[in-house]
Amino acid sequence: MVAISYEDIVKVPKALLHDHLDGGLRPATIVELAAEVGHELPSTDPEALGRWFVEAAHSGSLERYLETFAHTVAVMQTASALRRVARECALDLAADGVVYAEVRFAPEQHLERDLTLDEVVEAVVAGFTEGATLAAAAGTPIRVGTLLTAMRHAARSQEIAELAVRHRDAGVVGFDIAGAEAGFPPTRHLDAFEYLQRENFHFTIHAGEAFGLPSIWQAIQWCGADRLGHGVRIVDDITPGDPPVLGRLAAYVRDKRIPLELCPSSNVQTGAAASIAEHPIGLLRDLRFRVTVNTDNRLMSGTSMSREMALLVDAFGYGWKELQWFTINAMKSAFIPFDERLAIIDEVIKPAYAKLLG
Repeated sequence: MVAISYEDIVKVPKALLHDHLDGGLRPATIVELAAEVGHELPSTDPEALGRWFVEAAHSGSLERYLETFAHTVAVMQTASALRRVARECALDLAADGVVYAEVRFAPEQHLERDLTLDEVVEAVVAGFTEGATLAAAAGTPIRVGTLLTAMRHAARSQEIAELAVRHRDAGVVGFDIAGAEAGFPPTRHLDAFEYLQRENFHFTIHAGEAFGLPSIWQAIQWCGADRLGHGVRIVDDITPGDPPVLGRLAAYVRDKRIPLELCPSSNVQTGAAASIAEHPIGLLRDLRFRVTVNTDNRLMSGTSMSREMALLVDAFGYGWKELQWFTINAMKSAFIPFDERLAIIDEVIKPAYAKLLG
């Protein structure tokens, strides 16, 4: 088998379901925006600042990892800043070969300078539209869908759910809850999830990252999540052996084809996995769970979709067949209409991989 290089991976089409807007800023942009609003940073040198984010996030603690966002959120409080960050996000993903992305952010965290929730959403969607237009002109087309996130420790999930539905025909494709899992179960937001189901709207839930099987069980069986944000701890319900034995919850997740939004580098940083080589993605892929590969927070993990895939190639010996499988899994699991998903799979992804698979 011909070795797959990072440069080769950049060129193939990729689909991304789990990426946080406030976790993917360019360090140089943070420096410029911080200067405009007078926010103090650990460093004003973009290179040094980029290193600081990765080092600070690499603590093995989800809580410490989340602290790094104080600096990115602080510079995302105006419509122009939000628009710029979203535009650059779309361009950066497109340059990395991502043809479809769902990027999430929490509107409630961007209200410090008197923007309304609707104005926050409109600015971000406008930025994604601008970025996608520029990317297409550069020969790297991308489609970006927006997920609105409610913070699980706050009490605004119903309001954010209604906001998402209000903008469902203007770029918002889904809803999410995020933040520290321990002590903040998804069932606290049951009213929001029941509302979304009545509205026939898609949602994913951060579950099974820092907290284990109860979080996953609640997200699926109580809240009705379409996908699991991370979901890596589903491995706790699999007994090692030849063959491995799936518990009731793991079997249900696999049988129902519930997508797992796995984020290898981020999972290692937060302590959800010991290393890339020991990441449960290998086992879950072998057992044919609906596994997808994602970046989570590109700034904090110093990563990209191409880098995540290259790490898996190195750790598990994957070839183009496996990378195509991950990519099609993600596209199948996207929150856009079925015919639009199918068009990207059949017209963009499969033809590109067919040339490589021979």
